[in-house]
Amino acid sequence: MEIGFSLPQIGPQATPENLIRAAQRAEELGYDSLWVLERLLWPISPKAPYLPSPDGSLPLQYQNVLDPVETLTFVSAITKKIKLGTSVIVLPCHNPVILARRLATLDVLSNGRLILGVGLGWSPDEFEAAGVNFERRGERGNEFLKLLKKIWTEDDVEFRGDFYRVAKSKIGPKPLQKPHPPIYIGGFTKKAFERAIRYANGFHPAGIKSFDDLESIIKSIKDMANKARRNPDEMGILIREVPTILDKSDTHKRKPFIGTVDEIGEDIRRYSEIGVTHLLFDLNFSLPDRDIFPMIIAMEKLIQAAKM
Repeated sequence: MEIGFSLPQIGPQATPENLIRAAQRAEELGYDSLWVLERLLWPISPKAPYLPSPDGSLPLQYQNVLDPVETLTFVSAITKKIKLGTSVIVLPCHNPVILARRLATLDVLSNGRLILGVGLGWSPDEFEAAGVNFERRGERGNEFLKLLKKIWTEDDVEFRGDFYRVAKSKIGPKPLQKPHPPIYIGGFTKKAFERAIRYANGFHPAGIKSFDDLESIIKSIKDMANKARRNPDEMGILIREVPTILDKSDTHKRKPFIGTVDEIGEDIRRYSEIGVTHLLFDLNFSLPDRDIFPMIIAMEKLIQAAKM
């Protein structure tokens, strides 16, 4: 199982100096990947609640979010081997031709290190700002993925769909990775499972509550892959976790990734046994100011747990 770490890309800690420090330290420690997210805006009066939050409010850190592609391009220049991933880019809020070229450029400039995690989005406010119909985002996302892969793998690209049209053209550069960088589909619904099996290299489920939930999700994906005549072993499983490192064990029933370094190490091994192929840690939401020293210390402890 590969281990990744989310860059300090949001909130007050999103500075060039912090990105350099975190990225280079993660590579020194032996992390496999670095990750960024996408958030277009922070609506004052949101039209939909943010489900991970108990009261539905968006974290304050989302008021300042560096662009994911530009951030990874910056980081690619000060690292050498560590992979660079998005978790996730909201596809319908982009133009597929423009995004395909930006991502291919990143893959070329990083010497083939891109991992593309994508989702369909949940915020009506972001879709309104992007000028995109929120209700048909599933159909739009499917067509986007078809065109994206076509741009990346075909010399002469021609496309006519319900949402996108491209006259027969040469579109470059092509990604360095062949046939294209690995694609992971985010989500937690049956349609997201189907989308991942049909268009992607793996699945990036959201909102994992327990080991049992995760086992159920992975079993469902494998069953659906078999029915679709796709080898389930080809499907990678990417999980993002927000760990909390405690000085000593909690006497109450422990939730995954909340505990001592040893206990989190046990959780990492359990995820690997269940079938997770890539685990990334996100500590962005625990930083109150620009100082990322606590993040670096936690980064060191977490990789120690992963290697136990």
